[in-house]
Amino acid sequence: MKLADILLENKSAILKEWFQIILETYPPDTAKFLKNQKNQFANPVGSTILQGLEDIYGELIKSEMDTERVSNFLDNIIRIRAVQDFSPSKAVSFLLELKKIITEVTGASKETPSSAEIRQIEARIDDLVLLSFDIFMKCREKLYDIRANEVKSRTFRLLQRAKLICEVDDDEADPQEHNFIDIKRKEATQ
Repeated sequence: MKLADILLENKSAILKEWFQIILETYPPDTAKFLKNQKNQFANPVGSTILQGLEDIYGELIKSEMDTERVSNFLDNIIRIRAVQDFSPSKAVSFLLELKKIITEVTGASKETPSSAEIRQIEARIDDLVLLSFDIFMKCREKLYDIRANEVKSRTFRLLQRAKLICEVDDDEADPQEHNFIDIKRKEATQ
């Protein structure tokens, strides 16, 4: 029996165990909620993760994996984990766990797949890990940019409220000729 057939035959058990492994990375109360709340509107995170796992698994066991499609599926999961302050290794480790699950399933199977098939599926999983890491880092960069811009914006608004900053028209003299002290002197004499 081919590995793809074994993986297709055991799909629901593999997905269940894979989802459970992800849940174990969350605090117990959160994991319980993510697992038990089936309503996708009440539990968008759990629903997104479960659907993403199903879609990733579907692409993984195809004869030709569509990297662009699987990248979109990974993005949905990794984006959530990037926002949740997981370390990069923890955020993508669920993919490596799939190797262990597949090894267990193929070891328990009556038919043993060829080692070439196993190496091929493991290489695909490795590719998914690398792709996930790239996605994670892009998400984190975006988060840091958003946070930095928010700090800049808050600081600017605070300085404006404290009247420590004022607007200078373009046709006024060179801004380097003016400094904070000159502005305060002008305000004091008015």
